Amino acid sequence: MSAITGILHFNDEPISIEHGTRLMKDLQKYPADDVQIWHKDNVFFGCHAQWITPESIGEQLPFYDYERQLAITADAIIDNREELFERLQVEYADRKRMTDSELILLSYQKWGEETPKYLIGDFAFMIWDERNQKLFGARDFSGSRTLYFYRDQQRFSFCTLIKPLFTLPYIEKTLNEQWLAEFLAITNMIDTINASSTVYKNIEQVPPSHTITVVSEKITISKYDALATGEQLQLKSNQEYEDAFREVFQNAVTAGLRTHRNVGAHLSGGLDSGSVVSFAAKALRKENKRLHTFSSVPVADFIDWTRNHMLADERPFIQSTVQHVGNITDHYLDFAGKSPLSEVNDWLDIMEMPYKFFENSIWVKGIYEKAQQQGVGKLLNGARGNFTISWGPALDYYAVLLKKLSWIRLYHEVNLYSKNIEAKRSRIMKVVGKKAFPFINRILSSKYQYDFPMLINPDFAERINVFDKLREHGISIAESSRPNIYEIRKKHFEQLNLWNVTGTSGTKLSLRYGLQGHDPTNDIRVIRFCLSVPIEQFVQNGLDRALIRRTTKDILPDKIRLNQRVRGIQGVDVVHRMIPSWNTFIDELQQMSTDSIVSEFLNVEVIKAAILKIREAPRSEYALDPDFRILMRGLIVYRFIKKIT
Repeated sequence: MSAITGILHFNDEPISIEHGTRLMKDLQKYPADDVQIWHKDNVFFGCHAQWITPESIGEQLPFYDYERQLAITADAIIDNREELFERLQVEYADRKRMTDSELILLSYQKWGEETPKYLIGDFAFMIWDERNQKLFGARDFSGSRTLYFYRDQQRFSFCTLIKPLFTLPYIEKTLNEQWLAEFLAITNMIDTINASSTVYKNIEQVPPSHTITVVSEKITISKYDALATGEQLQLKSNQEYEDAFREVFQNAVTAGLRTHRNVGAHLSGGLDSGSVVSFAAKALRKENKRLHTFSSVPVADFIDWTRNHMLADERPFIQSTVQHVGNITDHYLDFAGKSPLSEVNDWLDIMEMPYKFFENSIWVKGIYEKAQQQGVGKLLNGARGNFTISWGPALDYYAVLLKKLSWIRLYHEVNLYSKNIEAKRSRIMKVVGKKAFPFINRILSSKYQYDFPMLINPDFAERINVFDKLREHGISIAESSRPNIYEIRKKHFEQLNLWNVTGTSGTKLSLRYGLQGHDPTNDIRVIRFCLSVPIEQFVQNGLDRALIRRTTKDILPDKIRLNQRVRGIQGVDVVHRMIPSWNTFIDELQQMSTDSIVSEFLNVEVIKAAILKIREAPRSEYALDPDFRILMRGLIVYRFIKKIT
C-alpha cells in the first residue's frame, strides 16, 4: 500500500515544487520501498510506496500514460484482477506484470467515473485526465483506505494523511467544533454523523463508497452503489448453501494472500478469525508458506473477574484451532508493561484525531508491530464477521417467530437451543418475549435503565445544537435505547460513518508498519452473498451463526465450531494494566477537570463525579464501568486539544 498526495491549481498557475516537496517530506517518517513524484504545469502527484504484492515491486507511481494522457497515483490493492483482465480483454502475456494502478487506468478508460463499481479490494486513488482537464478519484466501498482533501477558490490538495496538508502555507489548522461535539455526544464507537468531515475545519475526506470529480473549481462528490444484492438467494438444500458460501469465502481469503512476504492473521478463540485462519492456512499450504497467527492474551498476573460464560484468556480455544488446522506458526502476546494510558500519545500521532477504542488499543497496535518483525506483508482479520459470515442472531429470530405465532417451529428451535447453551427454556422465552415486544419491556424496566454519562459540556452541546442533529439522523444518545439486531445490521451497511473508524486506523497502522491489514469477511463478494442468504440458513436447529458452523465442519475443531456457551472478551485487563500508573492517571484527570480550555468542551461536573468514584483504588471491574470509560475518552480528547493548541 502507499501514501498518496497531490495538488491541482484551478487557474493554471504553476505549482511551486517546494509545496510538493513539503508534502512528500512529511511522509518520510513512514517506511517506504520507493518515493516518486510527477509534476506537470498546474498538477502535482506524489507517492510514498510500500511494495506489498509481487506486481507492486518496482512499480512506477505516480504513473503517466502518454498514449491516453492519464496520470494516476494510487493506494490500492485490487483483488478481482482476473475478472478485470477478462472484462478489459487484457492480453495473457501482459497480465502477470500489470500493476494494480495500470489496471485502474484501463478500467477508467473503459468505464470512466463508473470505474469504482467494478473494482474489488482496498483502494483510494486519484487520476488526472489531461484531455478533459479533470481530476477524478475514489475510495473503496468500506473506506479501507483514507483520502483527505482541502479546497478553496484557487486550488485543491489531497493526501492519505491529514498532517502533511498543514505543511502547505495556505491551509490553517482549525478545530472543527461540530465534529468534536458529535464525537463527545455519541456514546457508542461512532466518531461523527458526517462521513466527509474531520476533526479539522478545513480538511474534508472522500467518504467510503464515493467518488470525487474536480473540474476547474467545481468539486462533485458522488456515491456509487456497491452493495446492491438483488433478489434473495434460493437454493435447494443446506449443502448447496454451504458449498456456495465455501466457494465465495475461499476466493475472498485467497485473494487476500497476494504478497511476496509472509502472511499473518489475528486469531482469537472465536468463529470469525478461526474461519479466516483455517481457509488461509489451507491456501498457503499449496504455496509452501506457513501462516503466522497473532493472539492477544492478558498479562500473567491478571485474575479473570468476568462471568462464567466469558473468557478473558482465550488460549485454550486458540491452541485448539492451531492444532486442528495446522500449517500455522502461532504467537501469543501479552504486551506486558503497556496500558491504554501509556499508548494514548502514540495513538493520537497515528490517528491524527481523538479515538474511542482505548480498550483494544494495546493489542491492535502491538499485533501490527509484531507482524512487521515477522516480515508479514498481509495481516488478515475477521472484524466484519459478526455481520457477514457469522451472522445468525438466534434470540432475535425466535422473537420474529413468536410475533408470527409460528409455535411449532419456535418450540423446536428453543428446545434445541436450550440444550446447546444449557439453559432453561423458560429463561430463553423470557428473553425472546422482551425482544419480540420491546415496548412492554421498556415500560416495565424504564426506572432501572442507565444512561451512559454525558461527556459533552451541556453549554457546548446547546451552542452547536448537537442533540437535535443526532436525533435527525436517528442516533440515540441513550445507550439503553437500542434498536433490534436487524436494524443494527441494516444501518451497519448503510451508514458510511460506521466504516470510517476501521478504515482510518487500518490505513494509518499499515503505513506505520509497512504492511496491509485485510479483512476477507469484509470482501464485497462475501457481503453480497451473506446479505442474499435467508435468515433460516443462519439460525437453524438450535444453532446461532449456523451457516458458518455447518460450513466449517472438519475444518475447525468442534470446540470452536459448536461453542455457544463461552464467549471471549478482550481488553478487560485494561485497569489491571494501569495499576502502576493509577496515581498519575488520577492526577492528570484532576488537572483536566480544572483546565479552562478543555472545560469549554467537556462536562466537568460529570468528570469530577467519576473521579470521586474511582480515585481511591483501581479495581479490575472498572474496565466495563461507564464512568471509567468516559474518563479515558475525556483524557484522550484532553491530550489531543493540548497537542494542537
